[in-house]
Amino acid sequence: MKSDIVKIAWWGKHFGEEPPLTGDKSQGAGGIFFAGCNLRCVFCQNYQISQQGLAQREYSIEELAEMMLSLQKKGAINIDLVSPTIWASQIKTSVKLARKGGLAIPIVWNSNAFEAEAILKEMAGIADIYLPDFKYGDDQTAFKYSGVRNYVKVAERALREMLKQAGHLKIENGIAKKGVIVRHLVLPGNIENSLKALEIIASIDRRIHLSLLNQFSPAHLALKFPELNRPVSEKEFQKVFDFAAELGFENGWVQQGKSGNNFLPDFRKENPFG
Repeated sequence: MKSDIVKIAWWGKHFGEEPPLTGDKSQGAGGIFFAGCNLRCVFCQNYQISQQGLAQREYSIEELAEMMLSLQKKGAINIDLVSPTIWASQIKTSVKLARKGGLAIPIVWNSNAFEAEAILKEMAGIADIYLPDFKYGDDQTAFKYSGVRNYVKVAERALREMLKQAGHLKIENGIAKKGVIVRHLVLPGNIENSLKALEIIASIDRRIHLSLLNQFSPAHLALKFPELNRPVSEKEFQKVFDFAAELGFENGWVQQGKSGNNFLPDFRKENPFG
């Protein structure tokens, strides 16, 4: 892998994030979707670019910086780096270049939380907003669906480092400027995993902004796992929501609408989310 290039599958204004990360219809997040990933989730919604290598194109560090500046000019309220972990070194250099060129909007580190502290410490002063998807509270589940060991310990340490750097979410005029939002996607047939994950997050800080997601749709290899071959039921999601309330979470969002709605992007299209 060349040290001076990154692989990107799509970039543009994106409206699929939490409200303070997208703003109004004229704004949007400045989404940059990187190719590849350090997890191999069997249910990955972005599997076309994270695991299949579809639509990826090489960009130089300078081109990535120009991309960020272009998104700012188009009215994006942040630079939303999706699955950035394996490209951390190149991203750090690009952000510095972009800021020298006038980049003034926040950098969002949109990751899967399975990241070494050393990588995140390199992002201190680079990332303004951390948006980790805390996927698992159980290591056996993490290995079964994502092929990694010690997910819980790694993700817990990562979240603590993110919170240490960025603090609690700061919103000005409805727009996130700095801080941490923790996502958790509820998996069908795996409610105990969700309850354990929420307990871990609560043990770190109950004031953290939590985003509970019910958007699971069977994708990629999920069809090979009977328990994943369906949307999350209302009863399952309600149980997770009620437990979050019991734990004392007060800040954040709960995804509305029926589970399994069409959240799946198609990166064969010019606009994968259109």
